[in-house]
Amino acid sequence: MRLLLFFSLLTIISCTKPSEKVQSSTSSIPPKNLVALLDTIWKTEQTPIRLRDSLGKVHGYESVEFQKQNEIYHENHLINEAKILAILDGQGWPSISLIGEQGNLTICNVLQHSGIEVRKKYLPMMKQAVHEKNLSPRLLARAEDRLATDRGELQIYGGQIKYYPQTKSFDVWPIFDPENVDQRRAEIGLEPIAEFLGSRRNPLEWNLEEQIKRTAEFQQAKEVLKQ
Repeated sequence: MRLLLFFSLLTIISCTKPSEKVQSSTSSIPPKNLVALLDTIWKTEQTPIRLRDSLGKVHGYESVEFQKQNEIYHENHLINEAKILAILDGQGWPSISLIGEQGNLTICNVLQHSGIEVRKKYLPMMKQAVHEKNLSPRLLARAEDRLATDRGELQIYGGQIKYYPQTKSFDVWPIFDPENVDQRRAEIGLEPIAEFLGSRRNPLEWNLEEQIKRTAEFQQAKEVLKQ
């Protein structure tokens, strides 16, 4: 009987999914430990990204050096994503008084790097966190822009930058109504888009006329695909 019970326990343990194991260990993390965990997640998520981008700038964004560091980043992200989702599923969006702006930035950055379905699932939780003043509206805006671009739609606030292989350069993903983008950005506390683009690690110049043209071309291309 004891032997049967032992093997039954082994079966239960072996069938537990990795995400379930992570969730069971993070659903009730003490405040001090949660802040420390988020700090570790931030470092392991952002360090390889910064190194990857630096290598891309020196060797090219299609170089072996860039690709190798990109693989390291993706491996780290899968681990970080499981931890973040376990926190959100286990205790909801943490209070800003507990994790601060940096904690919010860590959670949002990991979600930003996740797949579309994951981001769609947690967008309502982000909106509720904004409503309860536990999350900055600008982080929600960034998430909405990222989701729009990945769906092949125009972004609203202009925060998403894409690498275009055909020109081997970065540019803003086409924006809805670019003439009024600064007004929308100001409404949620964002700086003008020209200032935002100029302050990036890889600065870009904002050219309104060029962006109006790109938006029109984007919309025309979508209309052609519908036909």
